[in-house]
Amino acid sequence: MFRNIFNYTLIASTVRLSTPLILAALGGLYSERGGVINIALEGMMLAGAFTAAVVTFFTHSPWTGLLAALTAGLLVAGLHAVATISYRADQVVSGTAINILFLGAPALLSGAFFESTGATPQLPRDQTLPDTPIFNPQTSPALASVFNQKPLVYLAFILVAVTAYVIYRTRFGLRLRAVGENPAAADTAGVSVNRMRYAGVLISGALAALGGAYLSIGQNSLFTRNMTAGRGFIALAALIFGKWDPVGALLACLFFGLAEAVAIRMQGTEAIIHIPNQFIQMIPYVLTMVVLAGWIGRATPPKSLGTPYVKE
Repeated sequence: MFRNIFNYTLIASTVRLSTPLILAALGGLYSERGGVINIALEGMMLAGAFTAAVVTFFTHSPWTGLLAALTAGLLVAGLHAVATISYRADQVVSGTAINILFLGAPALLSGAFFESTGATPQLPRDQTLPDTPIFNPQTSPALASVFNQKPLVYLAFILVAVTAYVIYRTRFGLRLRAVGENPAAADTAGVSVNRMRYAGVLISGALAALGGAYLSIGQNSLFTRNMTAGRGFIALAALIFGKWDPVGALLACLFFGLAEAVAIRMQGTEAIIHIPNQFIQMIPYVLTMVVLAGWIGRATPPKSLGTPYVKE
């Protein structure tokens, strides 16, 4: 049984299933390092997934769909930013409202476009993101099975390194962390708190939308209702588990991706004790609750996270 589960294919599945979580978690990191709670990651992923599938269907180009998803993510993030930064609305309430909105809006629009509220039409294989193998299957079959992924998979891991450099090595990252820790001191030093927070939230929307687009035109070939299935919240849990650090968030996302990959492979696998599939499918979500319950008290968030800044 365990030999059938733990192999190179499991590693490939872990990497593939971790990708949307990594993109969303990195997005949340930019927003929350700047002091804005982003519970709306789930809604932003849904917006990106739906937009990518619809635009790809009409334009027959996954790259156009990807660009449209980025635009949708920026627009949704802009809505969250205006509400929480300019009008100082409660950040949790704003994020929850966006999540609720995009649980229903895609179904409504899908019904208007395709007369189906459950899913968009299936995309042909050549209109989804292509596989990009790095190693030759004949010379390195094991590595080829792991590194035969969509372009967004490689981009997600590259963005971890880029984010680590930006957050810790650039002036932008220093200012973003400053407004998340002590916005009054940053303002006194001449840093525009609102501008930095807007930038963090907008980046989070773009990255979360990329994660959603990967689900609909990369991992799958259509959008289905609520297809993110809580991945935005899992990404938020990974961000907390990783202590708002890019590498920490990456490792947490890989952990959750591994749990999902094992759960998928366990379904239908012969075992001494039969476990219903419903219980197996619960594994990633149970782990999320365990992590949040056992780790959230130990993680130290940015000091001004969730606190609107009022200039005196």
